[in-house]
Amino acid sequence: LNARRHLPGSVFDPDRWKKLVGDHQWPRVVHLLNRGGRFQDADKAYKGDLHANPYAAQINMYQEKTAGTTDSMTGRKLPGLPGYIPPYQDALGRSLLGDEQEYPLNLITYRTIQHTKSRTAGNYWLLPLDPDNGVLVSSHDARALGLATGDKVKLVSASNPDGAWDLGPAGKRDMVTTVRVVQGIRPGVVGFSLGYGHWAYGAGDVTIDGRLVRGDRRRGRGTHCNAAMRVDPHLKNVSLQDLAGGSVVFYDTRVRLVKV
Repeated sequence: LNARRHLPGSVFDPDRWKKLVGDHQWPRVVHLLNRGGRFQDADKAYKGDLHANPYAAQINMYQEKTAGTTDSMTGRKLPGLPGYIPPYQDALGRSLLGDEQEYPLNLITYRTIQHTKSRTAGNYWLLPLDPDNGVLVSSHDARALGLATGDKVKLVSASNPDGAWDLGPAGKRDMVTTVRVVQGIRPGVVGFSLGYGHWAYGAGDVTIDGRLVRGDRRRGRGTHCNAAMRVDPHLKNVSLQDLAGGSVVFYDTRVRLVKV
């Protein structure tokens, strides 16, 4: 009860919960809350040398369908077995290493638990928890770059040396964000959380049938840095991709932080 004394009744109401589960079950609820979950006893995890809870579904270490599929970009067969494919390649499998000289930091994305990609921009009870995402920088890199929490930096990359979103008729928007120095990110890596830096979703002014609808600037706070993501130099109009699955690679972009 003492550990949760700061929580409002809508989140933690021990009297109501105890009434719901009854006196007999209430100690078990407390035990579950304090442990953070329900866990099996360690001595029951194995049966002899084998796991007591095996994964029952089939795991395909060799996929014939994949091995028989031709890579449309290279003409070679896709690997049907697990293997190491070097990162930071274009669609033809050519290495893009070399950017790290001018752009020494690897850019990644993540999501915070209290902020979604789009809907939270209009949830005014959640926005104050973290109204600006910023960019996470390791303390090691911050010392080397002379940066501190609160400094403003622009993200630039080989694909976007200007560090800006080109929004066409809406003009350009610089990818300027706030430094957050932390211990919990690997040196050489910087990261920004998704869901911030909107110019739509009610964040900007729009004109509909000649009527001006004012935007709410709170919805557009923070920075969206996807425009810094490396564009495939061969295809020229898409980001780097996992060619087998077709998904965007969000970890193969090198950037530089320019203090502003």
